[in-house]
Amino acid sequence: MPQIHENVHELTVGQLSARSGAAVSALHFYETKGLISSRRTPGNQRRYTRETLRRVAFVRAAQRVGIPLASIREALAQLPEERTPTPQDWARLSENWREELDQRIKALTRLRDHLSDCIGCGCLSLKNCALSNPDDAFGENLTGSRLSS
Repeated sequence: MPQIHENVHELTVGQLSARSGAAVSALHFYETKGLISSRRTPGNQRRYTRETLRRVAFVRAAQRVGIPLASIREALAQLPEERTPTPQDWARLSENWREELDQRIKALTRLRDHLSDCIGCGCLSLKNCALSNPDDAFGENLTGSRLSS
């Protein structure tokens, strides 16, 4: 991994990319989404603080476990003065994401468990199919394709 001299307080986008493992295009995307920020030099080049490395690591770790970028942005916005996330921040924020991840795991498990039924049947019946019509609460009480309020 490329080392950055300790006297360097700002990184170019190339240096940030090399150190973080994120593509330059991903870093630009993160910036447009408000996940990281930079300043512009007189020559209009981006410069990132060294602390941006930790923010990028935070974003990438959260993405790896399936957290949407909007949720990551909300989490980072909770930090005072856009500071770098600490291990304590990660622990607190990851606890908040646990319920969302548990719900996704439950849905994927249900999908996996019913996948072979669908392949064997092939009907994709709106009445009976757990894949095309999961948790059909309305179907238990109504018939037809109408839903009235």
